Amino acid sequence: MLIASLLNSSVKKRSYKIAHEIKIVRNIGSGSFGFREIFQGFDGLESVKKTFGKNTMTELDNLKIEVFPKEGFMGVSDEDGHVFASQYYLNNGEESSVYLDIIHELVHVKQFKQGKNLFDPNYAYVDRPTEIEAYQVAALEARRIGMNDQEIFDYLEVPWISRDEHERLAKSCDVDLRLVGKSSAE
Repeated sequence: MLIASLLNSSVKKRSYKIAHEIKIVRNIGSGSFGFREIFQGFDGLESVKKTFGKNTMTELDNLKIEVFPKEGFMGVSDEDGHVFASQYYLNNGEESSVYLDIIHELVHVKQFKQGKNLFDPNYAYVDRPTEIEAYQVAALEARRIGMNDQEIFDYLEVPWISRDEHERLAKSCDVDLRLVGKSSAE
């Protein structure tokens, strides 16, 4: 996820090799939507097919997205496994981050359906097995679309973790820390 200060950054953004079949509706209002009403073409991505296997089409057809009218990011409900997403983030977040975040959240949907505890308090956020798995899938997809170690490191920075936790998460995602500079939080 992208920290709020980067949402309005004037830094020139690189373009990545996201398949032309992928469409993310960027002018969405708040409410409840079917996955495909906002995220189109994701059923063709290898990362998503690996997540859901032969059930990919059914899982995406049945997945609900709850768009809430506040700033924030995305997450998965621990009550019924639907995805919730900030209207502001969907409409204004960096497209590559929204793209990677939904891939990350789809892993959590699978984990929820497997009965895994998405919010296990026995682990720090960056050490939680469910988070590591979801971030690893997103980081692999980031590499596939052409992101380098610095860009993946930047993507992995979220406002609720420390610098040490950020580096631990990056290591879990095979980011070579020798290839990254200082984070934007410093």
